[in-house]
Amino acid sequence: MPAPAPGYVVLLPVKPPARGKSRLVGIESHQRADLARSFALDTAEACLAAARVGAVLVITDDSYLAADVARLGAAVIPDGVSGDLNETLVQGALEARRRWPGLRPAALCGDLPALRSADLDAALAAATGSRAAYVEDAAGGGTTLYTAPHDLFRPAFGPGSAAAHRDGGAQPLAGELRSLRHDVDTLEDLEAVRRLGLGPRTALATVRVGSLG
Repeated sequence: MPAPAPGYVVLLPVKPPARGKSRLVGIESHQRADLARSFALDTAEACLAAARVGAVLVITDDSYLAADVARLGAAVIPDGVSGDLNETLVQGALEARRRWPGLRPAALCGDLPALRSADLDAALAAATGSRAAYVEDAAGGGTTLYTAPHDLFRPAFGPGSAAAHRDGGAQPLAGELRSLRHDVDTLEDLEAVRRLGLGPRTALATVRVGSLG
């Protein structure tokens, strides 16, 4: 059976690592930045390897991270609306439509260091259709993936985002999708996803942290 044709562009918003992941407490600031950068790069690489992903558009104001993800093969644009994730994603979707008019936008958290391309492909395959769709996180209540046709693309990330997406007409995607549901905000989250198998950069970064290695 031939591989499915790519149908999606992944929008991957990433805060500058020096400012991101403030809830990774108990480690040094440079270690926190190292982990945040590693999360984003491992997430981007898994997206680029997914059969249903035709392009990855990283949205970040960090020039070093931008260069790193560009070397992986992702496109990069600056954050257009600093402090407003959902408006940033809307602008990113508009740019994605300009660049890849045949691809449907899918907004994804940039902190999925155990992400497997197969889980992402399974979710995107299930989302194909005229409705918006989302993946609820493992903790419950949050969202790790949101996708919709361009004319329905209205992300609602933030507290209670799963309910907000559902109330907005989006379909919750079923299935285990373990690596897609486990984002990382705390060291406890990181310890949980280690059992799923970390991406290579995150695995090295946890060793450099020491207490996690």
